[in-house]
Amino acid sequence: MARARAFYEALGWRGVGGTGGEPLFFQAGDMIVAVWDRSLLAADTGVEDNGGWGGITLAHNVGSRQEVDAVTEEARAAGATVAREPAEVFWGGYTSMILDPDGHPWEIAHNPAWPLDADGGVRLG
Repeated sequence: MARARAFYEALGWRGVGGTGGEPLFFQAGDMIVAVWDRSLLAADTGVEDNGGWGGITLAHNVGSRQEVDAVTEEARAAGATVAREPAEVFWGGYTSMILDPDGHPWEIAHNPAWPLDADGGVRLG
């Protein structure tokens, strides 16, 4: 985590968090880049880290819990595997985890602390 923080901060990004096993967040335009411990991310994502997984999970942030449910169902209908059904999470949000047909993990998330702008961009709260 310290190495990742040093690298991204040398690029001019300002990190938030990243202590005690929590993710390290960077605002990147309308997106947020999160850096996690690989084994914790694999466990949260629902993938087996057997060397074939790239260590990256994408997240799609939406404006409400109902949107998490709806997007999860749309993905399921389109052929995604739901690795984690929509549910409340320890940090106060509501998420699900899907795997696209190629096995790439996506978190579908509503984080009430991260408001979305009119174009759907997310901001660190």
